[in-house]
Formats: sequence, structure tokens, C-alpha cells
Amino acid sequence: MLKRLLSFFVPINIYKKNSAISNKLEVTYNNGQLILDSKNTNYSYGSLQRILRKGLNYIGYERIRGFENVLVLGVAAGSVIKTLAEEIQFKGKITGVEIDPAAIEIANTYFDLNKIKNLEIVIDDAFEFVLKTKEKYDLIIIDIFQDTKMPNFLFEDFFINRVNYLLNVNGFILFNTMTLTEKDFERNKNYKSRFDNNYSLRMYPKVEVHNELYTIKKLA
Repeated sequence: MLKRLLSFFVPINIYKKNSAISNKLEVTYNNGQLILDSKNTNYSYGSLQRILRKGLNYIGYERIRGFENVLVLGVAAGSVIKTLAEEIQFKGKITGVEIDPAAIEIANTYFDLNKIKNLEIVIDDAFEFVLKTKEKYDLIIIDIFQDTKMPNFLFEDFFINRVNYLLNVNGFILFNTMTLTEKDFERNKNYKSRFDNNYSLRMYPKVEVHNELYTIKKLA
């Protein structure tokens, strides 16, 4: 409790772990809230939870409650999953795919992710998972970073087309991107051009300064 109170004045680190995937992970109290950070950016809770909560709000909580199957690519400590399960009260199946077992260990120990009963965690590369899965989804959340970098495959045709195939008609993709350089903005502009009239795409710029958020609805 003391550390939590002190964190309103200065961030208080309570756990550090080196990771072969994420390099360094830190659990910190910040403004009274427990968050997970990598070396240079927020990984779960804090600003990241605010970003993805906004995206879910754009889609609509009532609409999401009517979905049956949600896929989360990039779990970290599971803040968006907590939003789905606890704030939205989503009762359908949630599948979370995370490449870093160290992040899931932290998520279970410090954030009680393993207490969410309608959640299945898969330790796998997101690219490999979307190739293998035979399920279709009503909502696919893409939130994949390696510190401040986004893997190139997220913006390549093969991955985009495969994710679109896995999405049910009238389902949504929620894609969180980071835009730090002019090259990142160009990359995102090219990404938007990949969707034809079978999709309704909306972009929300300047979400928490360096993030552009996309909601993409499959119309047919």
C-alpha cells in the first residue's frame, strides 16, 4: 500500500525480469496503478490500456458483448483482455496469443490474468498462429510491439489477407500502431490502401501522442 501511495509522486519499480524476446520487462506502480513496461515503452496497463479501451469504445461495448469469439494478438500483461472481461463483461471465448512466456508469467503473477475463465492463452508467434488456426473471429485485436518497433510482417499482404480471412462478416479488427517517424506514417498510409470496399476503415490519429488506432469492419 505504501509503494502504491508513493507512486503518485514517483514511479516505484517492484519487479524486473530479463526476457529473450522483450529484452527487459519491468512491473511498476505509477500513479497508483500497476503497469508493465519494456525498456522504452509501456507494454500493458497505463497508457496502453487507455489506447485500446478507446478503440473498443469506438466499436461499442454493447456490440462487443454480442460477439462470440475474440482473438488478441499480443497479450503482454493482458490489459485489453481485462478490459474485455471486467469492464465490457464479454462472456464469449477470448484467445490470447503471446510470443513471450516471460510476459505471461508476469501477467499471471502480478495481474491475475490466469483468473479470467473464458481466456485461453497460446504461447506462439502471431504470424504462425494465424497460419494454423481454423477458427473464425468476431473481433481481432492486433497489439504487437518489440519495445518501440513493430514487426514488418504486420504490414505485409500475406498477414493482412490471412487476418481478413479469419474475420467474420460484420466483425472488427482493432489495430494499434506506433508512429514515431515519417517512415511510420508512410507505412500506415500504405496499410490503409490495402482495404477495398468490402471493409469500412476508420483511423484515429494522435491517440496518446504516438499512436494511430484503426478499426476495420468487414462488410462482406
